[in-house]
Amino acid sequence: MAQLLVFVLDNLEQCPAVLDAWEQAGVAGATILESSGLGRMRVALRDDMPLLPSLKDLVAGRELHHRTLFSVIDDEETLERAIEATERIVGDLSNPHTGLLFVLPVSRVLGIVRREYP
Repeated sequence: MAQLLVFVLDNLEQCPAVLDAWEQAGVAGATILESSGLGRMRVALRDDMPLLPSLKDLVAGRELHHRTLFSVIDDEETLERAIEATERIVGDLSNPHTGLLFVLPVSRVLGIVRREYP
C-alpha cells in the first residue's frame, strides 16, 4: 500500500539537503509548501501591531515559515530509507526544533510517473 510521507521542517536551510537525501533514498518526487505553525504565528502577534493587521504586517521583516514536504511512496523500504535520511540531516526528531514527520496510508493514487533509478 502507498504511504504519504509528510515532514514539517523547522530549519529552512536544511530543505535542499533533505530533498537530495530523499531522492537518493529512492523517493520519486516531493511537493514543498511554505507553512507556519500556531506557535510562530502567536509570536508574530505583537502589542505594537495595528488593530486589524494584514498578513503582511504579521510576517513583516521576519521569516516565520517552515517547509512542509510531502511525497507518496509505494514501498516500505523506500519509506524507511527516507525517514532515516531525514534524521541523519535534521537530527533525532524527538528533539525540539527539528521538525515533525508523520506517515499516512494512501488507498488510491493517480497521476504518479515512476522514474527508473540506476
